[in-house]
Amino acid sequence: MIRIMKYGEVANSEIFARVVPEVDVAAIVSDIIADVRARGDAALLDYCEKFDKVKLSSLEVSAEEFDAAFDAMEPEFIDVLNTAAANIRQFHEKQVRSNFIITERAGVVMGQKVSPLDRVGLYVPGGTAAYPSTVLMDAIPAKIAGCGEIVITTPPGKDGKVNPAILAAAKVAGVDRVFKVGGAQAVAALAYGTETVPCVDKIVGPGNAFVAEAKKQVFGRVAIDMIAGPSEILIVADGKSNPVHVAADLLSQAEHDKLASAVLVTDSMDLAQAVQAEVERQVRLLPRVEIASASIDNNGKIIVADDLDAAIDIANALAPEHLELCVDNPFDYLDKVKHAGSIFMGRNCPEALGDYLAGPNHTLPTGGTARFYSPLSVDDFVKKSQYTYFTREALGAVSDKIARFARKEGLEGHARSALSRFEK
Repeated sequence: MIRIMKYGEVANSEIFARVVPEVDVAAIVSDIIADVRARGDAALLDYCEKFDKVKLSSLEVSAEEFDAAFDAMEPEFIDVLNTAAANIRQFHEKQVRSNFIITERAGVVMGQKVSPLDRVGLYVPGGTAAYPSTVLMDAIPAKIAGCGEIVITTPPGKDGKVNPAILAAAKVAGVDRVFKVGGAQAVAALAYGTETVPCVDKIVGPGNAFVAEAKKQVFGRVAIDMIAGPSEILIVADGKSNPVHVAADLLSQAEHDKLASAVLVTDSMDLAQAVQAEVERQVRLLPRVEIASASIDNNGKIIVADDLDAAIDIANALAPEHLELCVDNPFDYLDKVKHAGSIFMGRNCPEALGDYLAGPNHTLPTGGTARFYSPLSVDDFVKKSQYTYFTREALGAVSDKIARFARKEGLEGHARSALSRFEK
């Protein structure tokens, strides 16, 4: 049963606390990465057999498999994919950065050049659920950015095939290649390359603890989007909120993972008790009841605060992945929210809307990292170069200042570099 407590009975740092398995994830992942680097495709095929319980003869999804998956998908779902893709494109096209140039000083040209990454790897989770939504959310911004090649790694099923919904989404999003490999071994393959899987410049996308640890360990060899942990939702709701809706929104995150956290902060004890009862009723109706119940029992909380301003303070302290503001006039509170991955405004904006259809990205910072990380965006798939041009006359006007600065730092070579062009 989800617990009700008054604010202050639990420290902010423990509101999203989770039961973490006592496994040396770092050591296991380190060994897997070393194995993939040493044995390439052979290691990947062995891990597919070990972890996914399937013996593969080929790692890459063929064009025939792509076409068959798309053709077998019901037209209604293809329509949903296209609708979601259009909304995601509309939102993310607004994020495109432009080059700039500065020419205000005589003889001086400075600027910034924005370039797409050559090749990016998208990790799409499998396991207990398949996520075609993640394909759209991760691939479409990369496509808008102009990346040269977009590849996906995702675990195969026991039949040796990739979930057809993932392949259909990949086709809609314009993904170039898909590989049947998941887990830390997929991250290693994307970072270092194998005979079949190409190495990439950046790896993005959510995954389990092993995937997150692998991304952490290969960072520096390649770029990554963020270290994502289990999903979390914080709902700030006033006493006018419908407990049926609030409970459903909490459970929408709890069903992701036994380690997920679903928390309500409210100024109403009546609402807290009504939501507690609703969660108990609704969780039994879910097909993933075992997962959702474990999440709610171990990590779920209802915090009763003095007022909504205090509730917003709690949200800012936690920096949640998903923040719902189930209140009247939610825009009155928007400026008060400092730290959150994605904010859902009002009583008719369930977090599931953001997962699938609204348009803003659902690959979000977790574990309080919304204090300094942002949602996945077009910015994740570009890099910026800066350039400088000075005429001889423009350099001469500042060369003495360059030399003075350099000598203040004890770097005579720098000073002479600036002055040498004007020595007789």
